[in-house]
Amino acid sequence: MSRNAAERGGPGAAARVLEDGSDTVAAGGPAVGPALRSAAATGAADADGHGRWRRRREARPGEILHAALEQFVEHGFAATKMEDIARRAGVTKGTVYLYYRSKEELFRAAVEETILPSISLGEQLLEEESTSAVALFRTLIATWWDFMSVPPLSGIPKLIVAEAVNFPSVAAFFSEQVQQRGRRLFQRVLERGVASGEFRAELDTAMAARVALAPVVWALIHLHSLQSCDAVGVDLDALLEQHVDIFLRGIAAEPAR
Repeated sequence: MSRNAAERGGPGAAARVLEDGSDTVAAGGPAVGPALRSAAATGAADADGHGRWRRRREARPGEILHAALEQFVEHGFAATKMEDIARRAGVTKGTVYLYYRSKEELFRAAVEETILPSISLGEQLLEEESTSAVALFRTLIATWWDFMSVPPLSGIPKLIVAEAVNFPSVAAFFSEQVQQRGRRLFQRVLERGVASGEFRAELDTAMAARVALAPVVWALIHLHSLQSCDAVGVDLDALLEQHVDIFLRGIAAEPAR
């Protein structure tokens, strides 16, 4: 489950490469939307310098989104001001408003650019992958953890929990677009396992999907809360490896007698 899983040949070693239009996305690696890809693409200028200016302008939405996510995670949604995001992105406040009208619009765009492409990749794997449900489950958990456990994305679950009461529309958007969609993805994997005889026929796949993902969400929240003051410490990669093993043993179909 660690970021070196691919080197070990473990469940994180999803070596498949999927073509999505002009995008090439490797399972287990970051899947991002066009604004953040543009931000990463700022580089060498054309001979006359116009190419640099065009790429810099096209990259601005991605730079603003990344700055917004960092600011939200570090200081909270309520405490963050548009001028804080502008300062962090190295632009004027007017430039931020040119692309995004509010903090909520910024947050929604950031989620759409970062997390949703990763879920889409998982859905594509489910449609195209012919491997066993057990192997697919392990791959998806490993890929999701590897992707989400890197800041600032790792701080989003704690941010949502902390701000849900005061910003219910933000929480509702995250719940519908990320939480519920992610659960449906894992539920479909579990349903495949029931149909193939890998998992128990009476398995409540909707409830089991919640159980499967709960420790992952807990681990992300722990990263940004109690981990710094945990005297004993916990290896979250190892914890999730253990969780996956226990979970899969618990739902496995009994061998035919």
